[in-house]
Amino acid sequence: MDQTLPPPLLDVRGVTLQYKTRDHLVTATYRVDFSVQRSDRFILLGPSGCGKSTLLKAVGGYMAPTEGEMRLKGQRITRPGPDRMMVFQEFDQLLPWKTVRQNVVFALQTSGKLRGKAADEKAMQYIEKVNLTRFADAYPHTLSGGMKQRVAIARGMAMEPDILLMDEPFAALDALTRQRMQNELLTLWEDTKFTVLFVTHSIAEAVKIGNRILLMTPHPGQVKAELNSVDPAASPAEAAELEQRIHNMLFADRVEEEEHV
Repeated sequence: MDQTLPPPLLDVRGVTLQYKTRDHLVTATYRVDFSVQRSDRFILLGPSGCGKSTLLKAVGGYMAPTEGEMRLKGQRITRPGPDRMMVFQEFDQLLPWKTVRQNVVFALQTSGKLRGKAADEKAMQYIEKVNLTRFADAYPHTLSGGMKQRVAIARGMAMEPDILLMDEPFAALDALTRQRMQNELLTLWEDTKFTVLFVTHSIAEAVKIGNRILLMTPHPGQVKAELNSVDPAASPAEAAELEQRIHNMLFADRVEEEEHV
């Protein structure tokens, strides 16, 4: 390990994750190692079923490793906490009977972080950051999918967690909205330099959003490689070159298997 780096914010060591179905014990990941530094835009990238989302849930404290451990700021993760906030893919993660403002305030109040006027001011601060001030008193059913995701991001960031956990948050959006949301997330990051652990199966999204990318193998998920991404201001040619390199790394084994059939 580079001795010039500070201790990692999040340290995942030898983590095997398993869960039971009706008929089987499923091994989602096997002895996964990675670490996330403060202000990283860290991407978990791999095919469906490689355990990316399961890893994110474990970092969130919603399931315990069968083997290995996860530490946040040196403390072992054993349960959920306001130091880790999750943004999911689903649009129904907002409370439908509460307005945009009330959804964000509710998270602050139920966590005990802030109450009353202070909670309202903090909520509006982050609603403004995601450009939804005009919709602060709107209800979720009146919002587009992209707007609902902005509310979910504002709610998570208003908690000012140590790390924001994002599970394919833009996957259900149309292509143009997805691209706009990616740009908005990067703009938001430039403003506050928050730490994000982001799950995706899109190579292009990983290259655009991340500064570090962890490639995972198919089920059960193991670490295949870790790469530094290109700068967000890099040329399209540089991004395309890295995308092709990642594609080759992820699918090389599959191609070799097909050639030997």
